[in-house]
Amino acid sequence: MVARVVERDGGGSVTTVAVEIEIDASQEEVWAVVSDPRNLPHWDKHIVEVVGVPPGGLAQGTKYITVMKFMAVRARVAAEVLRWDPPHASSIRLSGVLDATVTTTVEALGDRRSRLRHQVDYRFRGGPLGKVAARSTALVGGAQFALRRGALAQKREIEALA
Repeated sequence: MVARVVERDGGGSVTTVAVEIEIDASQEEVWAVVSDPRNLPHWDKHIVEVVGVPPGGLAQGTKYITVMKFMAVRARVAAEVLRWDPPHASSIRLSGVLDATVTTTVEALGDRRSRLRHQVDYRFRGGPLGKVAARSTALVGGAQFALRRGALAQKREIEALA
């Protein structure tokens, strides 16, 4: 699990963080939980609501909104599904206070065991709200810590259901 700057552009740096975790559940059971963005508030205390997810679930091109809270400030982050390959992989583009691409893969490791991997390439936008979001992330241990904490919460939830 490494957080590092992988690219610099005129708008600031892009940071990549990734986490891998093995889960005692089938690939399909893992996918059923991690592929539903309405579960995000269970795993990340900054996410307070997800709106606009179609009743039938996600597909390539689907758009929805994630409402985040950094300290006392709320921000809406637009999400768009770039890749949707159940139960194997997805890529979601986020834009708003945070510009990011979240890539999730689920690999079957055998009977009722899977590897979950999340990679997030992100950049906080400038301005006061971007600074508040970046500061809030740093206060909780940084993006790598937050991603790992979220993946462990996903593991606990999935294994409790399996």
